[in-house]
This record gives sequence, structure tokens and C-alpha cells, in this order.
Amino acid sequence: MTDRPKDKSLSGSREERLRQALRANLARRKAQARARAAGETNDKTIPDADGETGKDS
Repeated sequence: MTDRPKDKSLSGSREERLRQALRANLARRKAQARARAAGETNDKTIPDADGETGKDS
């Protein structure tokens, strides 16, 4: 849309920012997955509102 020439130094800094953001996002998603996996083992023994634990007796 704009007719301005692209500055190589600006695109390089943008790519670096995007790279860092992707790394941070991946680390956050991995931490969430680990927390969910750890929580799943504990959720089966915690009673819900009806008093059910989710385990077959």
C-alpha cells in the first residue's frame, strides 16, 4: 500500500522481535502443557461438586 522502500535494518529488527516473541510463546505453551499434565493426575482424585472423584470404585 505504501510506496516507501523497505529498510533492511528495520526488517531485521522486526524479524528478531518476532523470533523472540515466538520463543517466549513456545516456552509459555510448554509450561502450560506441563502444568496441565501434572494437574490431570491430581484432578482424578479431587472430588467435584457432586462428590465424584472421576475414578471407578
